[in-house]
Amino acid sequence: MKSKGFTLIELMIAVAIVGILAAIAYPSYQAHVIKSRRATAQGCLLELAQFMERYYTTNMSYAGATLPAGTQCQTDLQGHYTFGFSGTPNATSYTLQATAQGLQADRDANCTPLTINQAGAKTPTTNDCWKK
Repeated sequence: MKSKGFTLIELMIAVAIVGILAAIAYPSYQAHVIKSRRATAQGCLLELAQFMERYYTTNMSYAGATLPAGTQCQTDLQGHYTFGFSGTPNATSYTLQATAQGLQADRDANCTPLTINQAGAKTPTTNDCWKK
């Protein structure tokens, strides 16, 4: 009589292989997610910087500017990053800041906060936080 199905040993080998693959793939996936969120935050900062330049063109000053609430990029990163000014914008300058929150802050501590100013200067400049 020929039995159909898998033996316990065959099943345990398959489970072990899946476990090994998952142990290798999951950390790589997590690192990719962190980098993707950081890149999205950078794009959001650039979008907000463009908003500030449009504000300056209309008002000939950065003073009094407020960031638009609920842009798509801010919504996409809700719970992972907060966006705002570092200090208060004056007539000729501003600095925008994206600060990581929660797990993003824990796993990407060397790259928070990300900032950009009216001259396009970005920080931090170390650790390849802003990819060119």
